[in-house]
Amino acid sequence: MNKLLIVGTVAFDAIETPFGKTDKILGGAATYIGLSASFFNLQSAIVSVVGDDFPQEHLDLLTSKNIDISGIEIVKGGKTFFWSGLYHNDLNSRDTLVTELNVLADFQPKVPQNFKDSDVVMLGNLHPLVQSSVLDQMEKKPKLVVLDTMNFWMDCALPELLEVIKRVDVITINDEEARQLSGEYSLVKAAAKIQDMGPNYVVIKKGEHGALLFHNREVFFAPALPLEEVYDPTGAGDTFAGGFSGYIAQSENISFGNMKNAIIYGSNLASFCVEKFGTERMETLSKAEVAIRLQQFKSLTQFDIEI
Repeated sequence: MNKLLIVGTVAFDAIETPFGKTDKILGGAATYIGLSASFFNLQSAIVSVVGDDFPQEHLDLLTSKNIDISGIEIVKGGKTFFWSGLYHNDLNSRDTLVTELNVLADFQPKVPQNFKDSDVVMLGNLHPLVQSSVLDQMEKKPKLVVLDTMNFWMDCALPELLEVIKRVDVITINDEEARQLSGEYSLVKAAAKIQDMGPNYVVIKKGEHGALLFHNREVFFAPALPLEEVYDPTGAGDTFAGGFSGYIAQSENISFGNMKNAIIYGSNLASFCVEKFGTERMETLSKAEVAIRLQQFKSLTQFDIEI
């Protein structure tokens, strides 16, 4: 069975949107990526760190989804990373209210021995030096390395970010981040510049407006499914990344044509994530529901036209 190595935060979130608010709940990039990737036939492992304040029930949830947690370090006496955010009415913009790095501040990732030969590595949003450290520990070159990052690292760790970008095959960022990283307003020009930095593939996420995939001069667009109810966009981008990387790991096909399918699978899973707060929807989601909505995606985008 193919292996997917996931690196990122396992954390607490407190979220407020126009539709409600939560106390501390399960969150973190690696959590969403892992839950999303669990819908594919593969072995996956999370590399992260938490404090001893992290409930056993959350770890049990991950193992119940067949996610290897031997790479999650539990720091005795430490506190788990915490983020709190307030979303505006459009749900596309938000204010960060609290960020407490806690145990993440001194995190030294340790890749489990049996995942040092992983086929696909998904580098979730973390400091670029942590992402590089994981790649340094791999015993063979992965078939595909996917990197997710954000404007925070562009602001405070750009040289380190540019170094790790050289080492990856796919980068996933949103449209605002693509413009900042490239210095180009046009997303087509932005993607071309980012490809020159190293990645062969650039995925630009546009939230409720879908996602774009760029490879050389080829472009593919996947729409987002129009939803009746959206409660919380937290983790949607990470859920997308988990679906994308999980599908690629399962299929063992890294062609541009297959990455189109991966974009659809990622978008499909992300559409569920936003329907409830935090990880709640992903925890109870069934493969049957995923399959039904995948058919809706197909119907949404399929058409016949004579040219």
